[in-house]
Amino acid sequence: MNVPLKKMTPVEIRRSGWEALKDKLGPASAMKFMLDFDQGEGDYSELRKKIFGHKKVHDIIQEIKEESSHNP
Repeated sequence: MNVPLKKMTPVEIRRSGWEALKDKLGPASAMKFMLDFDQGEGDYSELRKKIFGHKKVHDIIQEIKEESSHNP
């Protein structure tokens, strides 16, 4: 499919791209590519510091348990 970009919707572009990957690599390898390709955005380390500060994993788990017991 060789359609000019402005005539395709974003959904059509993603669908066409997926089909091309799937045809070339096979479904499993295409999915591996997509998982490896999408690295996200932003600085995870800074976001983690902003959200959790200097809390220990144990403290975070405890907070989750407490919140889930209050919100069944």
